[in-house]
Amino acid sequence: MKQNIYTKLHAEGLLSDESFQKLKTRHEAPLFSVHWELNTILYLGVILLTGGLGTLIYKNIDTIGHQAVLAIIALICIGCFYYCFKHKKPFSKEKVASPNTGYDYILLLGSISLVTFIGYLQYQYGVFGNSYGLATFVPMALLFYIAYDFDHLGILSMAIVNLGIWMGVSVTPKTLLMMGTYNTPKLINTYLVLGAILLMAAYLSKQLKIKKHFKFSYQNYGTHIAFVALLSGFFHYFEHSLSLVYVAVVFALAGYMYRESFKERSFYFVMISILYGYIALCGLAVELVADAKLDDEGVLYFLLMAFIGSAIGLIILLININRKLKADDHI
Repeated sequence: MKQNIYTKLHAEGLLSDESFQKLKTRHEAPLFSVHWELNTILYLGVILLTGGLGTLIYKNIDTIGHQAVLAIIALICIGCFYYCFKHKKPFSKEKVASPNTGYDYILLLGSISLVTFIGYLQYQYGVFGNSYGLATFVPMALLFYIAYDFDHLGILSMAIVNLGIWMGVSVTPKTLLMMGTYNTPKLINTYLVLGAILLMAAYLSKQLKIKKHFKFSYQNYGTHIAFVALLSGFFHYFEHSLSLVYVAVVFALAGYMYRESFKERSFYFVMISILYGYIALCGLAVELVADAKLDDEGVLYFLLMAFIGSAIGLIILLININRKLKADDHI
């Protein structure tokens, strides 16, 4: 289509021969973007550098000494932040583009060094004493400040993880998938509070128009943490009346998430809300069968076939919703 427009403009004399030839060459051999490849290499570079330095220090700690290690980490941290502060753009509530390609990775290296420095001080010298809450709160607060002031999504994720650590839980994927870790009501409720805080942060990011692009990170963590915690509470109190409270909250949250995500044309969060709601519905069906003490093999086979049929229906539903959202993208 564009080639035909260029040819027409050239034929009408509105486009010079030189410009037409350049456009024709560019159209026939378009540029290939290596943006994500460069990003991946730079991230790997930061990770390998920090990992390599950590290994080197660990193997030679007796020779180097703790003070020298702290001095090296501090110099790396100061150097990174000196460069970033010197080149940073003024703060804005909107998204701020990085000054150059390497800026984000230097900032990431500085942030990792800062957290490592604080952790090393606490581990080796106990600068915070037995106040472990303060030892985790300080790096968390600094990471949130850096994420907002320098507009960095990667550091925001680090801050969210530190928020979980400060609250006494872990928000790593491995922990979220290990249902056995949700073995006490206190832990379940702690995860629920963490999920609620992150979902509220996502809501406020949009409503107050402060770094609206941070909303996805908050909502992504908060949604999974809240749903997994609610489902864990449901299964923890299985065959107990309190389980109905947890499953009701799951359905309420799933319904709210589905409605809001559909308005925002976000298939990812629509899919998540449906899947977690489906898991809760299946668990509720099993609980009702268990409460009714229907141990007949026919009932169990029927329940199994119902799960298989409903899973197929769920896949078809998600495919249709995805098509509808794509069809309405132009609206």
